[in-house]
Amino acid sequence: MHQPIIREIVFVRVETDGGVTGYGLTGPIQRFAARELINREIAPLLVGKDPLLTERHWYDLFYRLNPRAQTGAWSSAVSAVDIALWDIKGKHLGQPVWKLLGGYSATVPAYITFGLLEYSRDQLVEAAKHFTAQGHDKLKMVVAINGAQDPAEDAARVRAVREAVGDQVELMIDANYLFSFPVALDLAKRIEPYGIKWFEEPLYGNDARLLANLRRQTKIPISAGQNEGHKWRHRELLVHEAVDILQPNVVYVGGYTEGVKVAAMAQAYNIPIANGGGWPHHNMHLIAGVANGWRVEFHVPMWVTGEMIFRDPPKPSRGTVTLTEQPGLGLTPNEETLKETQEP
Repeated sequence: MHQPIIREIVFVRVETDGGVTGYGLTGPIQRFAARELINREIAPLLVGKDPLLTERHWYDLFYRLNPRAQTGAWSSAVSAVDIALWDIKGKHLGQPVWKLLGGYSATVPAYITFGLLEYSRDQLVEAAKHFTAQGHDKLKMVVAINGAQDPAEDAARVRAVREAVGDQVELMIDANYLFSFPVALDLAKRIEPYGIKWFEEPLYGNDARLLANLRRQTKIPISAGQNEGHKWRHRELLVHEAVDILQPNVVYVGGYTEGVKVAAMAQAYNIPIANGGGWPHHNMHLIAGVANGWRVEFHVPMWVTGEMIFRDPPKPSRGTVTLTEQPGLGLTPNEETLKETQEP
């Protein structure tokens, strides 16, 4: 519990002939495939192009490399590249990315994902108390213990944390797609008395019809979307009335170009967006840019990774995070760490 848990990443640099460099990132899933896709297929299509034309580049890459809307490695790769292009755009225009995306609020709510399945009940309580003692008032823990077949133990773990932090701290849970419908409903009913703010991605495959059914049968709000690779999957969640909170993540959904479209769709349905799936230093720009941006997730392993690879990035304080006024993403890479940790 006291050892840092970090995550692998794909780190992208896009350099311009004007001397501006943009930095992008995506997560560990299919990272070697994403790296090859960026270097061997995406990069040759961008060399010599105007980096400010983010909408044009996104659609050119989509129709050249992914015309049937597959997700996976393509969505991760284009996310990292798109983020880097927006970083360039902000630096060129002298504006932070969050302002270019709409500039709704420089300060946005932040929550801490602290509670991992690897922790015992006592460790969960210790970690929760650690963060609340620092002034953090919104916490999320992972459920689906014992192969996602033990809702009684999950409920006991949730109860232990709730009793430890009191009723004034928001508490969310995340099942990471792991439950069948009956087990998810069983757990939801057991923990309704504990004031859960949302139940994140409770069901296999983010099945929109089953999520909608679960949503109708519990008082706990349902959230989903953190690993969906394009706007059409998010549209499915909205049209089926499957969620109370939509969760696009810019390092997976297609970068800011696609993420801002998902946010706009959610706004049309009067649905807030809340970052899930980590990587706060990039997602905070989308959340701050739009009026329905609601929460930024500081997921401990990915938060720690960001602290390692960037020098003095924005930090959460007492339930919020304030974004920088520096141009672009305002993130300075720690070149020494990147070099030391680079995979062959």
